[in-house]
Amino acid sequence: MINIPMKVTESYDRNNISSLSRAKVCPALSRQIISSAGAFSAQTSRTAASGTRAAQGTSAPRTTQAPQTPPPAAAPYRKPPALRNLIQKGQKVNVGAAGQLKAIRIAMGWNTSDSRCDIDLSAFLLDASGKVPGDDWFVFYGQAKSPDGSVSLNTDGSAEDRETADIDLVRLNPGIKKIVFVLTINEAFTYHLNFSMVKDAYIRLLEPDTGRELYSFRLTDYYANVTSMMLGELYLYNGTWKFNAVGNGVAKDLEGLCGLYGVQTN
Repeated sequence: MINIPMKVTESYDRNNISSLSRAKVCPALSRQIISSAGAFSAQTSRTAASGTRAAQGTSAPRTTQAPQTPPPAAAPYRKPPALRNLIQKGQKVNVGAAGQLKAIRIAMGWNTSDSRCDIDLSAFLLDASGKVPGDDWFVFYGQAKSPDGSVSLNTDGSAEDRETADIDLVRLNPGIKKIVFVLTINEAFTYHLNFSMVKDAYIRLLEPDTGRELYSFRLTDYYANVTSMMLGELYLYNGTWKFNAVGNGVAKDLEGLCGLYGVQTN
């Protein structure tokens, strides 16, 4: 099982945990879309009203006291970079042949209309069953690297992007067939936050060495019933790595998303 630290100063009991969300929604999602998109929530406390990330694998004692401190203020507005090779929602594109494509960088950015929206990038590494091989194949702010070292999350982002993830396909466990990339709102259920309060969200696929953009996708749909949004997925199909611009979400918290992908939380 994995502990998922939250970005708050209070601790939570089992009842409060279900209200600490970061997940996704869209109307009339099919079973296939839901299994790609997911939604997620957490059961442990997140530190840092100052905006710093909690230490990996730590959790605070549970209490019955509800949180009193609002979430940290969102990051200042950041002008999105020029998106040069845009693809459309639902479009699938070839990225490179397995064995020839060595690495790729995933970069994401966003802005919000509500300063309480504290957004994070996470990645789920899935095998052929559509589940994680183990709990530690879930990469997020509290566990920034996959067990094989193939996926590394940079929550400080770059000069252009808020958060990035580097994928080393040479080191990637051959059992991993898909990596899904999710944006979630911290404590969305607690503070009644949703993706109608988010704007300018995008995902870019970059060459790690040069920074050259291969493809990009700009989110077009911002639903009030969505608390986390899956922007895209990198997956292996017939010996080729492909990217799917998903752009859908679900109204579930971190615990729900982890359960969907097979991650057990305390």
